Amino acid sequence: MTDNAYAGPAIEFRDVSFQYASGLALLKGLNLSVARGETLVLLGRSGSGKTTALKLINHLLSPTGGQVRVEGVATSQWDVIRLRRSIGYVIQEAGLFPHFTVAKNIALVPSLEKWDEARTTARVAEMLKLVGLDQELAGRYPRELSGGQRQRVGVARALAADPPILLMDEPFGALDPLTRAELQREFAELQRRLRKTVVFVTHDLHEALFLADRVALMEAGELEAVLTPEEFRGSRHPLVSAYRDAFLSERPQE
Repeated sequence: MTDNAYAGPAIEFRDVSFQYASGLALLKGLNLSVARGETLVLLGRSGSGKTTALKLINHLLSPTGGQVRVEGVATSQWDVIRLRRSIGYVIQEAGLFPHFTVAKNIALVPSLEKWDEARTTARVAEMLKLVGLDQELAGRYPRELSGGQRQRVGVARALAADPPILLMDEPFGALDPLTRAELQREFAELQRRLRKTVVFVTHDLHEALFLADRVALMEAGELEAVLTPEEFRGSRHPLVSAYRDAFLSERPQE
């Protein structure tokens, strides 16, 4: 993405704030770094600032204070098209184009990057195999797929141009529990093989602890703690304990 000599964090938040003109603050003085090849999970309840932080990375939002840096360069200094094409983005319900076939959805960024037809077709086939989908699905439309299949296509599309960074915003949140657990396992295995830099947003503690190298717990726009899953399970931090206890008390009802 930038000069190969750069060896610092893939992503950095430097005293980052974000607020609307009305004065409503969604992020307050966020300082956080994401190492290359790390899966960092942003965990927190609705309104904690998780998705806002994610959108600052690919410049869907601009910080009102501080600086977000990708590969050592402030997002404000990137060419925004180049930045976004260099970052895979997966959202809940996949966000596929309904009038595009599966193959055309997966080929979106390679096509924008002017890959030739043979290379693009080969990459689509490779991505379908990578995410565990049959090649025969390439000609279908999103409406003809199950929820789990659509999410797999969403992951394939995000990875098609081989971006070093992957942003995932509650990608499995709308799925039934069995499909969700299956995709979590598949994504964890995929990440072990690919070692992308991943920032993953969720409010589900089980998902966070299963997928993360580190968990960043957010509350009311502020970063409360950054812990490994093992540290999170044993932490006595008041909010970590409260979140852990609340989640455990809810698990039997799921």
